[in-house]
Amino acid sequence: MTKEVIILQHVPNEGAGTILDFLKEQGISHRSVPLYGKRAAFPSVDAVRALVVMGGPMNVYEEDQYPFLKEEDAFIRLAVRKKVPYLGICLGAQLLAKALGAKVYKAGAPEIGWGMVRLSAAAAKSPLFGGMARSDLRALQWHEDTFDLPEGASALAVGDVVPNQAYAVRGLFYGFQFHLEINRAMLEDWFAKRPELPAILGEYDAYAPRLRQITDRLYRNFFFRV
Repeated sequence: MTKEVIILQHVPNEGAGTILDFLKEQGISHRSVPLYGKRAAFPSVDAVRALVVMGGPMNVYEEDQYPFLKEEDAFIRLAVRKKVPYLGICLGAQLLAKALGAKVYKAGAPEIGWGMVRLSAAAAKSPLFGGMARSDLRALQWHEDTFDLPEGASALAVGDVVPNQAYAVRGLFYGFQFHLEINRAMLEDWFAKRPELPAILGEYDAYAPRLRQITDRLYRNFFFRV
């Protein structure tokens, strides 16, 4: 049986961005599963090479408003039990934390825009960040919730406004609060009605070459080493 990367997408405009670009460039079999709209059909966990769970405007505890969250939670818990490598972005990181028994709740303040996160000593030793010499990382944030680290998790990146920014569990399951998958088209869409759009795009344009180096390294480490 050929296994494929499964991408769980919660809303149309929060796709996998540069993650999807990497999968296509590397010829890695993959499939996006839209959870919005009609009832989602989750694949067999045994056919999943890795699970990538994207962001979204909903919160993990809004299961009455977004019923698919209940099914998704069960699917993630099963994937964890089956030791399927997991990469969660923003909401995806919060869903992983919830599935692993940690609390998800409103942050002290929302984070929107570019900011710095600091990589931990554990990050330097992790298979995901292997080969990266930097101790900090510029990241695009858009969230209002945060989470406690699950039991046994290693903090990989921390921030000043929201401390828990990236974590790993058992070297297989990873959550990123920030959006490392971002590209210019996504920024144009997300910030279209906000006055900071020119500044957001200007910072992206200056940072894009370096961001590509970082994400290529992270994606390669995740999809080929984890």
